[in-house]
Amino acid sequence: MSSIRKRPNGAWRARYRDPDGREHARHFARKVDAQTWLDEATAAIVTGQYASPAAGRVTLGEFYRPWAARQVWAPGTAKAVDLAVRDSGLDGVALGTLRRSHIEAWVKRMDGRGLAASTIRTRVTNLRVVLRAAVRDRVIPSDPADGVTLPRRRRRDAAMTIPTPAEVGAMLAAAGPFAVAVALAAFAGLRVGEICGLQVGDVAFLTRAIRVRRQVQRAGGGEASVRAPKAASERDVHAPDELMALLGRHVGEHRPGSDPARWLLVTDDGRPLTQDTARHLWDATRAAAEEARVAALRPGADSGMPLSGHRFHDLRHYYASGLIASGCDVVTVQRALGHASPTITLSTYAHLWPSAEDRTRTAAAGLMTAALAAGEARADSLRTGEA
Repeated sequence: MSSIRKRPNGAWRARYRDPDGREHARHFARKVDAQTWLDEATAAIVTGQYASPAAGRVTLGEFYRPWAARQVWAPGTAKAVDLAVRDSGLDGVALGTLRRSHIEAWVKRMDGRGLAASTIRTRVTNLRVVLRAAVRDRVIPSDPADGVTLPRRRRRDAAMTIPTPAEVGAMLAAAGPFAVAVALAAFAGLRVGEICGLQVGDVAFLTRAIRVRRQVQRAGGGEASVRAPKAASERDVHAPDELMALLGRHVGEHRPGSDPARWLLVTDDGRPLTQDTARHLWDATRAAAEEARVAALRPGADSGMPLSGHRFHDLRHYYASGLIASGCDVVTVQRALGHASPTITLSTYAHLWPSAEDRTRTAAAGLMTAALAAGEARADSLRTGEA
């Protein structure tokens, strides 16, 4: 319900009621301005984009803190969203006055600090989670970060580093007891948190499968938080005999016992390995492997790419590339890696699958090889007959 009436002082008073029944009124010098204000409010109500003017005076921080307390988040997610809100510098800005220019200025500041394009995108995405919640609660009519231009990320095929079999072998040889973690990433595709969360009972030696049922995440203060795997990541990974044999040797040498709930990898005090500790061990593994590689080089030989350039996650890429090279389809790779959907698998590894041109070239090569072999066989038989 809305109305416009002329006041005794000559001003035009426009009124309307919002979806909650509250009345809002403003005075205008001209009737046309009053009508425009009413039309905009009515359109917002009809289209479901209405936000109360009073609600918009709430700051980003005032909205975020009680809203975040209601969310069912993993500790890592809560930490990431907290970081985005804090880093934006917009905590004290009223949501109703928040503009696209504020977000653009923040993106520019992050870029000026030298943050990677992927990091900038992640932080903006996390802030938008909050802004979209404010839209759903009708605090603001729209997301002011919508359409903000973000730094271009490198193409996945250019940014992805996949170690060679020789490099993986060198790191396995240098890893000591940590070799089991290297093997689980390179030959089963497990994430570092999933490896830290493995218990001996998760290794099914009879069926040659590794059951991913939990993961270890950071919980602050160096503590480990054991949680269920991320969405769609709970899975059974079918492992080769060689990996099962390595796991068996590791259990026998380092984790003997009868309790199936004992951790496969532990710290010196018997607690499950944390991601921070695993990365420290990975750094030591890379350094040892690089030292051995350099020592084995002939004088004057090209040193090539140092092994220290590989991340632990690159071992998971190594596993995925091996599955794809062996002819596994998208769904098979998706399930093995624990991706939520085939779309994620394709967006990450599409460049590794043979293209139509590759298949055409391979098929033509087969035809040519067969024809040349047949021609040579016929020529040999003719020469033999003449002889």
